[in-house]
Amino acid sequence: MIIRDETPEDTATVRQVVAAAFGRVAEADLVEALRDSGDAVMSLVAGDEGQIVGHILFSRLQAPERCLGLAPVAVAPSRQTQGIGSDLIREGLARAKRDDWQAVFVVGEPGYYGRFGFSTAAADKFETAYPKPYVLALDFVPGALRDRTGALLYAPAFLALE
Repeated sequence: MIIRDETPEDTATVRQVVAAAFGRVAEADLVEALRDSGDAVMSLVAGDEGQIVGHILFSRLQAPERCLGLAPVAVAPSRQTQGIGSDLIREGLARAKRDDWQAVFVVGEPGYYGRFGFSTAAADKFETAYPKPYVLALDFVPGALRDRTGALLYAPAFLALE
């Protein structure tokens, strides 16, 4: 399996993978809206034997500054539970750190995302419309989030998903 940057030729297949993974098109529409708005910062695909089997997207947050939102991460249903999502997350986080982003936020299951270093404690001081027990953060710069507070604002495209 290889993980690489998404190309324009991948768009239709990524849409299919994301829609199949979530069992609906809302998340696939979100990916397209984030691309179209310019808020998508990093979009990676996992390929195996010439087929795209997974996708992950990181988008620029409106607040806090220099932070990303991880969403969505999707794996083709026939390939789930094989570590593809984990590989995509690890690669995306490594690239975000290398590119000097200060932190990444995610709304998800703490037990799953905790494996990658995310914690609810790191995100707790931020105001959000999302359920607090599922809002997690991972800072790349030690203490990057420690003295920051205020709103956690995802890109406007996320409002359509809610």
